[in-house]
Amino acid sequence: MKNISRIISIISYLIIILAGEMIGIPFILWLFFTIFDFGNIDQIFAIFGVLGVGLNFSKWKNKILITIISFILMLSPIIARMSQVEIEKFDYLAFQIPLTFFIVSYLLFIIINIKEKLLPTTVSSKFSK
Repeated sequence: MKNISRIISIISYLIIILAGEMIGIPFILWLFFTIFDFGNIDQIFAIFGVLGVGLNFSKWKNKILITIISFILMLSPIIARMSQVEIEKFDYLAFQIPLTFFIVSYLLFIIINIKEKLLPTTVSSKFSK
């Protein structure tokens, strides 16, 4: 359940659609284009977002602090983007649904991870007898 929640959250994060002038682009493309757009204030937030996704594939991916830091890093480019553009520009389902799935499933992943670390498996095995 923990890994499924993580996978759903990362996929949802990467397929958030940002509306442009002509067409919408997936968030992953915006992140990678913005990383290489030198001099752009959003570059640092795009780097944070990619680092947040990258932490999910590191050897520390199940540490509680790392999961919380990863969540904050992944949210930072979205929050920065929403603070720079009028909130009415984000009133479409291709943005709202994946964002909601990302937030809910990643918070679920963090909660499951905390419960696993705080409740040892020996306690759960006592109740299964």
